[in-house]
Amino acid sequence: MSVKIVSVAKALPKYTRNTKDIIPYLDLWLSGQESRFRRKIIKIFENAGVDKRYSIMDAEEVFHKTSFEEKNDIYERETVILAESSLKKSLRKSSLEAKDIDFLITVSCTGIMIPSLDAYLINRLDMKQDTVRLPVTEMGCAAGVSGIIYAKNFLKANPGKRAAVVAVESPTATFQLDDFSMVNMVSAAIFGDGAATVILSSCEEDRGPVIVDEAMYHFYHAEQMMGFKLRNTGLQMILDKSVPETIASHFPAIVHPFLEKNQVQIADVDHLIFHPGGKKIVQTVESLFGSLGKNINDTKEVLRLYGNMSSVTVLYVLQRFLERDIKEGDLGLMLSFGPGFSAQRVLLQW
Repeated sequence: MSVKIVSVAKALPKYTRNTKDIIPYLDLWLSGQESRFRRKIIKIFENAGVDKRYSIMDAEEVFHKTSFEEKNDIYERETVILAESSLKKSLRKSSLEAKDIDFLITVSCTGIMIPSLDAYLINRLDMKQDTVRLPVTEMGCAAGVSGIIYAKNFLKANPGKRAAVVAVESPTATFQLDDFSMVNMVSAAIFGDGAATVILSSCEEDRGPVIVDEAMYHFYHAEQMMGFKLRNTGLQMILDKSVPETIASHFPAIVHPFLEKNQVQIADVDHLIFHPGGKKIVQTVESLFGSLGKNINDTKEVLRLYGNMSSVTVLYVLQRFLERDIKEGDLGLMLSFGPGFSAQRVLLQW
C-alpha cells in the first residue's frame, strides 16, 4: 500500500499589487524616518526578488493603523473563503467529492481562530460527520510539509482513505505599523498571502507521485531564530539574520543521510521542491544545490510571483511539478524550514 499525492490547487486573495506600486505607500509610511533609512528600506523592497504579491487587505488597509482585533477579524473572514476555494478546486482536479475526504488537516500560523478552520470547512462543504480533524497552528513556514507528513502517516495506517491538507496564510495581517525594525521591514518586503490544498490518498485507484519517505530535522537550541511574539498590536515577526548561515551549516546533515536511508543520492533526485523563504535563503540553498548540479528555478519563480506565503508557498512549488508531464520513476525532494528551528523533508517518486 502506498500513499500518493493526488492533486494540488491554490487560491489567491482578491487584492494584489506589484512591488513597484507599493513603494509610494511605503514612502508615505516612512515619512517620519531619516531619508537614508527610507532609501535603504525601499531598496530592500525593490531587491527582495518579489515582483508581485496578493493580500486579504488592500494597501490602504495594510498601512492604516488597525488593532489586532480588527486585523484578526479580517483574517478569520477571508481565510475561510480562501480555504474553501482551494479545497473545492483540489477536489475537482482529483474528481472527488467533499465526502470522500476522511482526514482534514488545516494549516495556518498568521491569525487565531477557535473553532479552527477545519470546523468551518466541514460545515461549508457538508463533509462527513466522522471526518478526523487536525489543526496545525504553530509550525510556521514548515507546516505545509508537516501537514503532508501527518497526512501520510494517517493514510499509511488507514488503507483506502483520503486526506486533505489545507494551508492558508496571511502574513499581511501580522504587519506592525509602529515597528521600524529591520525584521519588520524585511518581513514586509518578502511576504504575501495565499492558500493551497493538497489531496493525498491510500486508495489503490488513485494516481499521483508516491511518498517514499518523510522526516523532520530539529536544530537544537534555536528557538529564538524564527517565530512570532504576541503583542497588543498582533503577531510580531521574529527572524534572526543568521538563518541562511545556519541552514547552510546543517545542510549536509539535513539532505544526505535522509537520501542515503532510501538508497539514493542527491544526483538521483530529478526535481527540487523547496520552500522560498526569502531571497537570501533562496540564494544560500541555490548555491548549495548548484554545487551538486541542481537548480531551484521553480522556487525562485514562486517567490517572484507571490512572495513568501509561509506554509503555503512550498505547495505552490509542488503544484508546478504536478502540472507537468513528469516521467515515471523520477524522484522529487520537498524541503522546508520553520520555527523550532526545524527542517521538514519528503521524498517523492512519480
